[in-house]
Amino acid sequence: MSIILENMIVNTVYLVFPIALYLVYIAYIRNMDLEEKKVFLDLAVFSSVYLTIRYGKDFDHIIPLVLLNIPLLLCYLKKNNNSAILLSLICIFYCYEVLKVSLLILSIEYFIYFILYNYVIHKRLTPSHIIYYFIILKAFFVSVEVNLFVKPNVSSLHNVAYVFCLLLIFTVISYIILFFLRKGEEIMDLNATINELEKEKRVRASLFKITHEIKNPIAVCKGYLDMMDYKDSKTVERYTKIVKDEIGRTLVLMDDFLSCTKIKIEKEEVDLYMLLDEISSALQPLFKKNKIETNFKIPDEELYIMLDYNRMKQVLVNILKNAIEAKKSRGKNKVEIEVEEEKENVVIRIKDNGIGMNTNTLKRVDEMFYTTKEKGTGLGVSLSKEIVELHGGKMKYISVEGKGTTVLIYLPVKKTEK
Repeated sequence: MSIILENMIVNTVYLVFPIALYLVYIAYIRNMDLEEKKVFLDLAVFSSVYLTIRYGKDFDHIIPLVLLNIPLLLCYLKKNNNSAILLSLICIFYCYEVLKVSLLILSIEYFIYFILYNYVIHKRLTPSHIIYYFIILKAFFVSVEVNLFVKPNVSSLHNVAYVFCLLLIFTVISYIILFFLRKGEEIMDLNATINELEKEKRVRASLFKITHEIKNPIAVCKGYLDMMDYKDSKTVERYTKIVKDEIGRTLVLMDDFLSCTKIKIEKEEVDLYMLLDEISSALQPLFKKNKIETNFKIPDEELYIMLDYNRMKQVLVNILKNAIEAKKSRGKNKVEIEVEEEKENVVIRIKDNGIGMNTNTLKRVDEMFYTTKEKGTGLGVSLSKEIVELHGGKMKYISVEGKGTTVLIYLPVKKTEK
């Protein structure tokens, strides 16, 4: 029994170790885009498979029957079809070579997994449903493979107990790995979201600093103008020179400030739907903390358009943060995201049922430094609008006081094949 437990621990370490390295790496490289994360997750998953096959402790066929399916399940949960298909082929080949299971049965098994995944996604069921159905199907096929190929000459009662143990091992290790990965990603996403929210405070502090720097030369100018005797030409000439110098210093400070705050856009091909899905997942802890229901209608497909990934993420996080802050003190609060594709644009609709805005606030919502928040800077909406416009798009606010706000983001779209 101790040997079996030791082997389980060793195999779990081989499966988890590459995923742990993946989490550490993406935490260190904060500006990694979605495609890079996808590549490194694939690398982690296939490394888990290699380490398990090469160095894992295969006691009683546990690796081919159970452990190789855990990275496959992870690929399905991460909506990575291409890697899932490749892993399915590896599982089929390995089970055929090691256990001599029929290629036809193996092909049917992994094809059904693929069909099941697409069915669950189409029905918009939760990841727990994928795991639940996967385990049920695995129980059926493991029973068939054990009775027909692995232990055909053993009693049925013994095989039932054997299959039960295999499924227990599969379930326990799967949940350990998925829990470890999910919690790690939640911590990093929440930390990234908090960092985005803290940027506004840093901008506010910068504004105070530049205001202080500009205030000094202006105060000097005012002092000399107050002391100036316009009848004394020498005094006027001397003081006028000082005032000009101070105004020149002020202009230099303003130029430096503007050059630092100028927005730069670096576009690349980004899967917009995956970006939205990532942001909504990252903000879920904040929605739960504020008791806000969410309804995110994000298509389960790919839409690659030219975007600055980090800048557009900044826009969407700011809008959703505003939706959270606009919640009502009573009643149910909801936030919805919906995406529609038009001929030349993709429209992102973010809607809340919060406190809304009156007519005057709605007219000035994108005005720089205008804010109704006690500790707001009035920069979030204007900055977001500028970023969207630099992408060739536009933003529109629709709001009714007491009923909520809808933000429409129009982005030019040109689909590219991946």
